[in-house]
Amino acid sequence: MPSASSLPLPPPNDLPRLAVRQRDSSKRDYGRVLVVGGATGMAGAPALAAMAALRSGAGLVDLAAPEGVATIAAGFDPCVMTHSLPARADGTFAHDALEPIAALARRADALAVGPGLGRSEATEGIVGRLWREFPGPAVFDADALWWLARLDPEALAAHAGPRVLTPHAGEMRRFLADGSAAGAPPTAGAPPSAGVLEAAARSLAVECGLVILLKGPDTLITDGSRQARNTTGNPGMASGGSGDVLTGILAALFCQPQAGPGAPRRFDPFEAACVAAWVHGRAGDLAAADLGELSLTARDLITWLPRAFPAIVAPAG
Repeated sequence: MPSASSLPLPPPNDLPRLAVRQRDSSKRDYGRVLVVGGATGMAGAPALAAMAALRSGAGLVDLAAPEGVATIAAGFDPCVMTHSLPARADGTFAHDALEPIAALARRADALAVGPGLGRSEATEGIVGRLWREFPGPAVFDADALWWLARLDPEALAAHAGPRVLTPHAGEMRRFLADGSAAGAPPTAGAPPSAGVLEAAARSLAVECGLVILLKGPDTLITDGSRQARNTTGNPGMASGGSGDVLTGILAALFCQPQAGPGAPRRFDPFEAACVAAWVHGRAGDLAAADLGELSLTARDLITWLPRAFPAIVAPAG
């Protein structure tokens, strides 16, 4: 088991810092995040994202989930405001859920779309509408990426606000296979190399005006013109739910005030993605130091977030 002294300290000098909270601030100053996801058997995925958003500074977190799923998700954390919406017989969102989700999105400052969402015509419509119409920053992950990979570059570029995609290698391959990545031919035979996937991520980011956070042991964050690598994290984080936690962290960081020149201002999507990746991995490293990599779970990442964040909060004054 690694010791705390062996963990990477401090964060990179060029990593943006969070501003110290003002004494007279309120929950409205730190954003309202809406998490959209969940299906039968997958209540934990959106719940993890919502709990991670709360632990990452969001002032308010709403969770929209199908009937039955929302009831289960509500039991994870009483601080999350859950909304039970119409469901299909298979436990995914029904078409009638689209308008209530759109109404919730109009109140939100940031979105997290996709954890445990499932794949149906209704979820395709939900992903597509939020992609096209939500004017604020949004992170799309998991099953939302499955739908987005089916779009051509022109449709992917037709989004109303800042967008961050957080694919792992398998999800990024879908963008190549369906030809969505700019200039990427359909893949056949052996899986594309890491270099091919990273080149496709940069190309897709440029053509469609996106930030891509390509998850892996040497995570790449790019908006096509800027790129960064994240080196925190460990193999113990290779377990179900870890990506959902990252999605929640990122959605909350969209809303947080940044320290430094020109402050107060919120993180731009590229900055938020860089900070989210570092904090997510740092929480995993801290958890592994106490628990070991073998027994690490996604919920442990949330537990250790309060110990990971102080390293990137700017000193007062």
